[in-house]
Amino acid sequence: MRKLRYAMVGGGRDAFIGVVHRRAMALDGQMELVAGALSSNPDKARDSGRDLGLADARNHGDWQSLLDDELKRPIDERIDFVSIVTPNHLHYPVALAFAQAGINVVCDKPLVHTSAQADDLSRAVKQSGAVFAVTYNYTGYPMVRQARHMVRSGQLGEIRKVLVEYNQGWLATQLESSANKQADWRTDPGRSGIAGAMGDIGSHAENLIATITGLHIESICADLTSFVPGRRLDDDGSLLLRFTNGARGVLTASQIVAGVENDLRVRIVGTQGTITWHQEDPNRLIHTSLEDAPRILTRGSTSLCPASLKATRLPAGHPEGFHEAFANVYLGAAEAMRARSEGRALAELEGDYPTLADGARGVRFIELTVESAKSEMKWTRWS
Repeated sequence: MRKLRYAMVGGGRDAFIGVVHRRAMALDGQMELVAGALSSNPDKARDSGRDLGLADARNHGDWQSLLDDELKRPIDERIDFVSIVTPNHLHYPVALAFAQAGINVVCDKPLVHTSAQADDLSRAVKQSGAVFAVTYNYTGYPMVRQARHMVRSGQLGEIRKVLVEYNQGWLATQLESSANKQADWRTDPGRSGIAGAMGDIGSHAENLIATITGLHIESICADLTSFVPGRRLDDDGSLLLRFTNGARGVLTASQIVAGVENDLRVRIVGTQGTITWHQEDPNRLIHTSLEDAPRILTRGSTSLCPASLKATRLPAGHPEGFHEAFANVYLGAAEAMRARSEGRALAELEGDYPTLADGARGVRFIELTVESAKSEMKWTRWS
């Protein structure tokens, strides 16, 4: 199997998430980095490319030069896709340009700043036929896929309530006033967008609900707060959710929970049972039911669903985690890209990855949450 050639935009020296993406793509040996524009600073971009062994001819100072160069190359030498790992404000122009050129795109989340931008991307992808993936990486965990299977196959009965919380403590102080690059851009409305914690990690929580349950939000009642003095975006948020099937939900996202690291957890409550998953203990899924004793399902067990087993690399008892989940998202997108290049249809769940539609829904979720938080009436209908 030929390795898929990819370029990366962003993710240069001192960038955390770019390294994670590259490690994830290297995990299964199906993808290779051949080109890049790894920083908005041209000198830093080229230095970063040299660090990674890029050939000078494909090591660019800006993403426009990268795209122009790729389009001049013969089809069999071009990249198969671009991975966009820049701060949020650059997602839209870069993704739109590559999608319009017919090049497959994998973009970090949240997708873009506005629903209008998401609509532009949707039109471009529809016209060009490009594969477009969004890296909501938590969907790649095997036990999240097991949870999805159990809910969608009716093992919990009718879903009544969803509880999801994502707590971090790294922004409990005014870290953006120091030299911390991540804190600086994530708390800047011009680069991060209209939401802070709710856009950064609350979008993950929303996507986790949608992925596991398939439920659609009917309306949102939101309370967003900026606890740290001088901070321009929310660092804490609490939401009440109503779903179209009558279910209710509670979603919290906070980055000021002092001492907490990356505490993402979800609980799905049905008429016949409940499942609970915790990202810091990702290889276990707890299932309780009305009739049987509670049970703990573990990653790699032969009794799990095919989608969960497909996302598993190691035998049961050997921990898998963050990089592997990212790698599963990329593998799903890669399957779709190979199908596109070969002119064949893709079977259901064969290419299992968050799509452009998931990213666009996430953007709308952020917009409605901010709208609700500003409203005196609070309850804001999804439209």
